[in-house]
Amino acid sequence: MQMRRKKDSFPKIRRFQKGVEKTVAEVTIVIPNYNGIKFMKGCLEALYAQTDAPSFRVLVIDNGSTDGSREEVRDCFPQAELICLEENTGFCHAVNVGIEHADSPYVILLNNDTKVYPEFVKCLYESIRKRDNAFSVSARMLMWDDPTLLDGAGDNYMVFGYSRARGKGKKASLYEKPAEVFSACGGAAIYRKTVFEEIGLFDELHFAYLEDLDVGYRAQIFGYRNYYEPGAMVVHYGSASSGPQYNAWKTEISAANNVYVVFKNMPFLQRLFNFPFLFVGYLVKFLFFSRKKLGKIYVKGLWKGLKKSFSAQGRANRVPYRMKHSKNLLRIQLKLFRNIF
Repeated sequence: MQMRRKKDSFPKIRRFQKGVEKTVAEVTIVIPNYNGIKFMKGCLEALYAQTDAPSFRVLVIDNGSTDGSREEVRDCFPQAELICLEENTGFCHAVNVGIEHADSPYVILLNNDTKVYPEFVKCLYESIRKRDNAFSVSARMLMWDDPTLLDGAGDNYMVFGYSRARGKGKKASLYEKPAEVFSACGGAAIYRKTVFEEIGLFDELHFAYLEDLDVGYRAQIFGYRNYYEPGAMVVHYGSASSGPQYNAWKTEISAANNVYVVFKNMPFLQRLFNFPFLFVGYLVKFLFFSRKKLGKIYVKGLWKGLKKSFSAQGRANRVPYRMKHSKNLLRIQLKLFRNIF
């Protein structure tokens, strides 16, 4: 299983931080950026307007942007630390760079196409600190064009082999209670760094999509839980880097990662038990994407997911079965059925 990566295996990194002394903070906020000039200024301005927040450090991980957004961060926000990668290495690698550079007990991952509310950091920090078994806490993500509607309240995963954002498109007022979720949405969530050291970082074979589901699934196998905190609010634009909700690239990579999540986290007998449900789930998805003229792309993605799962790196990244995890695996299986409803 992929665990840690030596820092000297990173691609070339350039770092900028003008006139700011580094201090040890309670929270490190990691913001991956790829050509996000439309959003970065508003994102950082809202972040630095936090009230009653614990001490935090901001790391902007630039993924080879060419639109001037990295220069805007460097020139307009000297209090932020900018780490520049030479090329777009994907969401997973970018946030892994940030997590490994963090020296705080907690790490917040935040998409660049967001604007946080004034108590966002405070609410996430207090929520995870009061739960010793928490690996992550997801924020209440609101739709950019209509913040009365929910973009997501954490993610749930079901036995049919795909995930969905809790409450997406529903009234945000319906999700005002904290809850346990299957996984946090990596677009706005806090994580306990010591758990990353135990279970490994984000799996870079994902590149993007479902990597947050995978790491939340992995944490549950090891006995940790994931939660949702409604007090931590953020408006989210969505798909700022990858385009419309349904396109060929997103369809293919999401399908591949759906298969990879199953093969990576489920032991063989659990996969065998769930096969009829997974088959039905993938069939329904195929029919759905066929209506959008993306059926062949979806099947291509499933095939790529199988090849990824059985590649040398994919097999190495599988979570090994351990008897001590049996109770956790049973609890997860029950969640897979419950989340259908």
